[in-house]
Amino acid sequence: MLIVIIILALGFDYINGFHDAANSIATIVTTRVLTPFQAVLWAAAFNFAAYFISLYIIGEFKIGNTIAKSVNENFISLEVIFAGLIAAIIWNLATWKLGIPSSSSHTLIGGFIGAAVAHAGGFSIEGVDVVVYSKVIPIFLFIFGAPLLGLILAYFITIAIMWICRNQNHYKCEKWFKRLQLVSSALFSLGHGGNDAQKVMGIIGAAVIFYHVNVDMDPDYLVEGVDTFKVFVEHWWWVPLASFLFIGLGTLSGGWKIVKTMGSKITKVTPLEGVAAETAGAVALYVTEHLGIPVSTTHTITGSIIGVGVTKRVSAVRWGVTINLLWAWVLTIPVSAIIAMIVYYIVSAVI
Repeated sequence: MLIVIIILALGFDYINGFHDAANSIATIVTTRVLTPFQAVLWAAAFNFAAYFISLYIIGEFKIGNTIAKSVNENFISLEVIFAGLIAAIIWNLATWKLGIPSSSSHTLIGGFIGAAVAHAGGFSIEGVDVVVYSKVIPIFLFIFGAPLLGLILAYFITIAIMWICRNQNHYKCEKWFKRLQLVSSALFSLGHGGNDAQKVMGIIGAAVIFYHVNVDMDPDYLVEGVDTFKVFVEHWWWVPLASFLFIGLGTLSGGWKIVKTMGSKITKVTPLEGVAAETAGAVALYVTEHLGIPVSTTHTITGSIIGVGVTKRVSAVRWGVTINLLWAWVLTIPVSAIIAMIVYYIVSAVI
């Protein structure tokens, strides 16, 4: 079961990559800075490069730790993690097929929580909470906090750039911003890799920790006060590497329906606005990664694109499309949780 979970988790990581490829490349494709193939290659390279940033510069995987500990360890089992992953994969593939840029992060968390609640038979058992609310509440708040932060940052970055370039030659500025889009998309891809790959690490970590604590009784994991996630990263060093590699490979596969939604349906984006949106999104991701809060890269870049659209005029944003996206964001966690509950009951009946 542990081996199956690891394979499924890396499969989800790959799906996450092509589902979220649009986050990094939508603006550079629609502004024709790069061809679609060049764009996914560029984004994939920086998705993987984020591994070295997390390991050698940041020095830890905070988001992975948050995910692994979002559910009380007393209510985790391999069946719970398996059901959560299946639910996340189903919702991700469904939204990808429909071209809806939903959150891979939140579907994973929703699936994990839903399966754990089904396993425990409720949110609280004998006064003990199944969900670790100190970890989960910030994640819920950032469903709206991340796009709002992206929107505000993008709005002010766009205004600042327009003021600085107000007396400059338009053609020369356009040429420079096309070059700068390569930098801003690379920065955002680093944030995307650093944020999303760690979520899969966290799920695998939860499975591995459960196995070593409850099945083979590994003494390294049973020391009182030890951070079991750090022990996991030290012993299973290849898991972080594989997580970043698979999200990069998924990004290489692209997700063209979502590219169209992100790049043109929300608002028309110019190279200047692309730089502002991607820079704002990258800053928001770095801040939340530093805080150890898993956020949706999809939500963040969508908010940033709306932010640059609002600088032109409020009507420049296609609010009908945006409202549909908001509904998808709100529904992702509960729908994933319900699917995970159903899968858990089926798995429990079979095994």
